[in-house]
Amino acid sequence: MLAEMADPLFAELGPDATEESDGARIDELGLPLLLVPESEGGFGGDWLDALTVFRLAGFHALGPDLPAQIVGRVAEAGSPRQFALMAFARTVQIAGALDAALALSVGYVNERRQFGRPLGKFQAVQQALAGFAGEAAAANCAAVGAAQALDRDNAAFEIAAAKLRANRAVEIGTTVAHQVHGAIGFTQEYGLHSLTRRLWQWRSEFGNDAYWSRELGSKVVAAGAEAFWPDLTARTG
Repeated sequence: MLAEMADPLFAELGPDATEESDGARIDELGLPLLLVPESEGGFGGDWLDALTVFRLAGFHALGPDLPAQIVGRVAEAGSPRQFALMAFARTVQIAGALDAALALSVGYVNERRQFGRPLGKFQAVQQALAGFAGEAAAANCAAVGAAQALDRDNAAFEIAAAKLRANRAVEIGTTVAHQVHGAIGFTQEYGLHSLTRRLWQWRSEFGNDAYWSRELGSKVVAAGAEAFWPDLTARTG
């Protein structure tokens, strides 16, 4: 239901939408109140619902920062909880944008012909896109795991791991996307740049690679080597 509500609107609004001109249309769906309990006049959604909305916002490179609005209703600005929840939101947006960039890339190489055949028939292009698909899938899986952990109310480890994994997927995904598109991928008229610019932005927001690597590493070291696998398997049991 959420996807059916949000997807057509986000697709219509796209990256050029602004809070000033288009915020009212998003408000009409009640999406900023997604995580607010029904007893308080909200939507009453959970974190898997939020994942659906955040991912679509990323897929369409939605201009207004709807995830920040949603998180702002349930976490105090500037608090550690707000930082962690926004790291989760950016993780999911990254996953959605990677899927969109991958779809554009696959479509382009199947249409663009070189040396008498589609680019997608060349093995090197296929291998590059397969690697891209693996990165996008990993980012999506990490995002789902973090959402499930948030619904269990103990997600510090999962958010750290998911944001780091998504951050690293950005480098490979954007590189391959622009390689297979060539010059057209950088033009204002073509939609790829709207996705990749956001991906580079989201990678650095709410914890870059170095930040989350330190967070994860310090926790593992503090717990000790003997605790690593038992703690990890306990989280996936």
